[in-house]
Amino acid sequence: MEALLRDGERIDNIGFGDLRLIQKPGNFCYGIDAVLLATFAEVIKYGKVIDLGAGTGVIPLILSHRTEAAEIVGVEVQKDSYERGLRNVALNNLGDRVILIHGDIKELAEKKLAGKHSFDAVITNPPYIKDGGGIKNKEEARTIARHETTAKLSDFISVASFLLKERGDFYMIHRPSRLVDISILCRRYNLEPKKLRLVSPNRDTAPNLLLIHCVKYGMPELKFLAPLYVYQEDGSYTSEIMNLYEK
Repeated sequence: MEALLRDGERIDNIGFGDLRLIQKPGNFCYGIDAVLLATFAEVIKYGKVIDLGAGTGVIPLILSHRTEAAEIVGVEVQKDSYERGLRNVALNNLGDRVILIHGDIKELAEKKLAGKHSFDAVITNPPYIKDGGGIKNKEEARTIARHETTAKLSDFISVASFLLKERGDFYMIHRPSRLVDISILCRRYNLEPKKLRLVSPNRDTAPNLLLIHCVKYGMPELKFLAPLYVYQEDGSYTSEIMNLYEK
């Protein structure tokens, strides 16, 4: 197991059937966003799903445990994260179901890395901050993960539409402040918003995350799900969050 680790890395047991994840704390570690998205998404039995901006592969790993998807693809532009993701796939013996691709999501079609209209579901946890907005982190990996430096929101949504089969499912987590942009772009690319869930740190604070489910060429009708609260008054996770983590 030690042979899989590089300088500054560690192996964390993240649950979900004893899944383990190689992380580099000084670089970037996955957060609750990934768990919220991976547990919000649904994939049909024996379906094909692709994660745009997969990082070190935590969402594909969780999906391998939660779903019966036959093929789970992750696309990651950062080489360091991609290579760590390959080791995570090997660590969990998931090479028969999880495939990672190193590349820019905008070049998937051009380089024929993923087929048009070939996926049943597309999942993405894109950078939240518009290019030029917010204070950028000195650590490049964190900056790329949080800011629209290599791809914009419109790129993630247009590529998702390109990859999805008709009636395929699109799942994304983002900031409530971008809801209007998200809705306009999804409709522009034939992804009809069907379900929306707002996530708040606790019952006394405004939502800081949203989960959205769209269907390609779906009929117009948006359903608001019950809000999700992350923490109780004492700072511990709510029972619903604990259930998501399978604890």
